[in-house]
Amino acid sequence: MSQNIVPRLSTSSPRALLRRLHDVMGDVGDPQDRLRTVVHEIAANMQVDVCSIYAINKTGNLELFATQGLNQSAVHKTRLKPGEGLIGTIALTRTVLNLEEAGDHPKFVYRPETGEDAFHSFCGVPVFRSGRVIGVLSIQTREMRAFNTEEVEALQTISMVLSEILGAYPDTTDLDVSRSVHGRPDPVILTGLRLVDGVAIGEAVFHQPGVTIENTVAEDVGEEKTRIRDAFKAMRQQIDQMMAAADVGHSGEHRDILQTYKMFAFDRGWADRIDGAIEQGLTAEAAVERVRQNYRSSMQKTKDPYLLERLHDLDDLSNRLMRFVTGRQQTAASMGLEGDIILVARNLGPADLLEYDRAYLRAVVLEEGSPTAHVTIVARAMGIPVIGRVRNAQDVIDSGDPLIVDAETGEIYINPTADTIETFEKAVAFKEARALRYREDRHLPAVTQDGVEIDLMVNAGLKADLISLEETGAAGIGLFRTEFQFMVSSTLPRVSAQEAFYREVLEGADDKPVVFRAVDIGGDKHVPYLNRGDEENPALGWRAIRVALERPGLLQLQLRALIRAAAGRTLSVMFPMVADVSEFLAGKDLVDRELEFCDKLGLTKPKKVRIGVMLEVPALAWQLKTLLPLVDFLAIGTNDLLQFFFAADRSNPKLADRYDLLSPAALNLIHQVVLACQSHDVEVSVCGEVGGRPLEAMVLIGLGLHRFSMSPSSIGPVRQMVRTLSAGEITAFAQSLLYLPDHSVRHAALDYANTAKISL
Repeated sequence: MSQNIVPRLSTSSPRALLRRLHDVMGDVGDPQDRLRTVVHEIAANMQVDVCSIYAINKTGNLELFATQGLNQSAVHKTRLKPGEGLIGTIALTRTVLNLEEAGDHPKFVYRPETGEDAFHSFCGVPVFRSGRVIGVLSIQTREMRAFNTEEVEALQTISMVLSEILGAYPDTTDLDVSRSVHGRPDPVILTGLRLVDGVAIGEAVFHQPGVTIENTVAEDVGEEKTRIRDAFKAMRQQIDQMMAAADVGHSGEHRDILQTYKMFAFDRGWADRIDGAIEQGLTAEAAVERVRQNYRSSMQKTKDPYLLERLHDLDDLSNRLMRFVTGRQQTAASMGLEGDIILVARNLGPADLLEYDRAYLRAVVLEEGSPTAHVTIVARAMGIPVIGRVRNAQDVIDSGDPLIVDAETGEIYINPTADTIETFEKAVAFKEARALRYREDRHLPAVTQDGVEIDLMVNAGLKADLISLEETGAAGIGLFRTEFQFMVSSTLPRVSAQEAFYREVLEGADDKPVVFRAVDIGGDKHVPYLNRGDEENPALGWRAIRVALERPGLLQLQLRALIRAAAGRTLSVMFPMVADVSEFLAGKDLVDRELEFCDKLGLTKPKKVRIGVMLEVPALAWQLKTLLPLVDFLAIGTNDLLQFFFAADRSNPKLADRYDLLSPAALNLIHQVVLACQSHDVEVSVCGEVGGRPLEAMVLIGLGLHRFSMSPSSIGPVRQMVRTLSAGEITAFAQSLLYLPDHSVRHAALDYANTAKISL
């Protein structure tokens, strides 16, 4: 049975309790006596029957260090592993548990030595120090009841002060049990998600944005409010300066990303919550951390990727604000780093990444991260390889470790052997030499040995990509993905902003053609201002033209911006994911309406408007006789077309060998499309990834395709292949492949290339 049940007392203010705990911290004497006083004060102030403190001991387990209300004999004897019981669950998940009946929770574990069978309600919060979980603070009552929001927030506030006490306790550790601890073999390979391609070698450097909070209890609330106001002002000025920087100002995407980031920094609600925490008696830095924990606790429950990205922005801004409050600007970026570095972090905000000197930053490794995260988009524009979702990266990697980051395979080599380093150094040197050779050859025409000209164009989506036109000698932009501008904005981009963006793209391309793909959002491309609902199979769901036609205002505004931006120029627009002719006609009708609207306003129209379609849905291939007389051009989008054609998810590694362009079935489909386009004199191109692979491009040229759009890095290898090829000979060979019974004709194509001495 429990002992020393605290009698009900009138509730005092949180500030008074914090002052009392602060006094306890200053007492000289036995640390255990101080902890006993702390749990007594908390239980009395919050009018609960039990208050307990669990801390991470030297073995990494949660140990009962002090209690008011449970059996005192259980102190330093009751231990729980991370994830075990309610206490272990709180520590592992870094979240609050608030239960009316503790025994009903599936993770509940009964420890008879504690005498807790007399108590029903339970509320526990993690205790953080420098971003790590170092313990758990819990309260219980005899009656069944849920603790209200004010009580939970009070407990979280108290935990801030408790972190100081536990941090100084001799038998605790700063080990973070919310992340696994590994005994690391040497060397070791970690795997993650490829976010930005590339290979890099360098030394591990931790971003280390966290600030250790040394004082949690405010001596003077007014002074703390002044400190936080000054810190907000300095932080906002810094963000304004970043947005004005030359390397950011020239890219609309960077500006959109930082504008969203800036909106959060200037959010009045965030500042008000921090002020409220200071009113309760916390110092400015402790208040920032308290509010950050509250946001994380609520936002981590969502599956919405946009909100999760905002959580990353909040972390970045909280750390930035904390550094201004304390006057310690100690990120790795501010330490004057030199040499080749690999930046390691849980996550980064876009502004954090832009602080690093690109002369030394070779790659980034993130424990979190996603393909559409703001930091990923910025890193891609900067040409920095990134691997994300590397579990426990900061536990396994030590600062100063030599690393190899192979973002093309999603692998990180920690403390690699000398042989491994030599292999990668040769690979990096070879790639650099080959890239230099391709750059030197960029002005050579992509013409076959028998005089057939092949148009090689680039895929793009950022204004930063425009430089690739000059660097690769590409003939133009065969696919400009317009969705990035929509994805990085918290609201639907204004027509004026879209118009300015598209005009800069057209001007940046000079006289080279640009084909804009109408906005392709939905599916796995989420935007915050469209309520898409849950979909079991987003790739086959509400996306692209389906979204645009159901929400015609969105597409109509984009077309208006495109038409105005292309005044006096040629405008080429194509509609994605079209499944039948009626969808294309509906999109074309919107273009015609906007052109009429342009006439009514007396605005200058494009000198020519070309309207095309992407062939991505196999059903459209059986409607070409109806479709082709209506279109100006057709682009084969092999990425989606092939996965739908084979019913094989292209992101599923188990189906990798089922997704091959060089199968007779796929080649037949493409050949029939090419023949249909030729008979109607309609320009046809390939704008999927396979067109950028020399072997596949070789066979496609044999099927009559003479226009390709690909990633900039593929232009050089494909141009080299084209210049060693005879179009007449490859045509005869490609025709012979169409009716073979093989699963794939890849080996036959390789044998032909080797025999004909075609450069791959």
